[in-house]
Amino acid sequence: MSALRLQAIERIAEIEPALWDRLVKNSGGSVLSQHAFLHAFETSGSVAPDTGWQPRHLLLWGNDQLVAAIPLYAKGHSYGEFVFDWAWADAYQRNGLEYYPKWLSAIPFTPVPGARLLTTDAYRALAAAALLQWTQKSGLSSLHVLYTTPEDTEALIQAGCLLRTHTQFHWFNRDWPDFDSFLSSLTQPKRKKIRAERRKVRDAGVTTSVRTGSEITSEDWAFFYRCYANTYHVRGNTPYLTPAFFLTVGEKLSEHCVMAIASRGEQPIAASLLWLDTVNGQRKLYGRYWGALEHVDCLHFELAYYTPLEWALANDIDVVEGGAQGEHKLARGFEPVQTQSVHWLAHPGFADAVEKFLERERAGVDHYLGSLSSPFRGEVGD
Repeated sequence: MSALRLQAIERIAEIEPALWDRLVKNSGGSVLSQHAFLHAFETSGSVAPDTGWQPRHLLLWGNDQLVAAIPLYAKGHSYGEFVFDWAWADAYQRNGLEYYPKWLSAIPFTPVPGARLLTTDAYRALAAAALLQWTQKSGLSSLHVLYTTPEDTEALIQAGCLLRTHTQFHWFNRDWPDFDSFLSSLTQPKRKKIRAERRKVRDAGVTTSVRTGSEITSEDWAFFYRCYANTYHVRGNTPYLTPAFFLTVGEKLSEHCVMAIASRGEQPIAASLLWLDTVNGQRKLYGRYWGALEHVDCLHFELAYYTPLEWALANDIDVVEGGAQGEHKLARGFEPVQTQSVHWLAHPGFADAVEKFLERERAGVDHYLGSLSSPFRGEVGD
């Protein structure tokens, strides 16, 4: 470690995009980790100290070369993470201890697995050790690295972190030529349910379309944000992301934007947004945001799942990730996938208690995964 230098920056703009993105490419190449994507969170005001996110990205230098980078935030709450530690925070508070601020390494508001230690195999263990040393010296309560790759998970466990497992539901393209072929691979009850749900949307006079890249106009973005914000407002909440975030991503990373719009006649009434990515040669769609200005029965399933899946089949997409949780996705052709995060707590007593809790939780996740029935007919996936 003596030959390496660790630097913390308060804005990702303090590091050259080309240097950061070179490490993103070396570690897997996800657009969600790219400089422009993280920069959009910060410049839009979505990620800022007054929203409970204080950027403190770590850079590891060796011989004046950037050898590793880690997106890192000091968090004043646990919102926007999708890996829930509210019970841990409550236990700290009940014992007169401060849980917040805590350290978080993740893509803000984005439960998508990917590299968090942006580096090569040669430096991964050193990057993990440097992150733990930084955390220990900082005096904050804990470190949480969310939705890690297997390689990052192993390096961080070796450095002293605890493993936590979760379940998501992803759709995998099995070379179906079209949506009807996909449907034919499902069990009869699943096929019947999906056809009935799509029929309800059609019978309501609603049609859908998909726009990508430069096809998405500024008017589309404004309409999408109205829908997105409405999903929060109807629940009495404030949207996590600002209009400027989506406009910035739409301008800087337009080739990664896929928007599905539902309309009745000429009037748009709902929209969903997905990110298009290529990681390790796999083309992926990340389903992230949806909203509607009026209720239409089953429209959420159509716009968040069925229309994007049709587009995925037509455009050779390998995987569609449906976001956090959601066993209802199983009935719609998505399959259970185990995801991981790692955690470190400074307080020895709480660290021991959390370790025991995570052991039980992992056993529960394994049992849950084993109990789920495939939505496909027997010959599919055998």
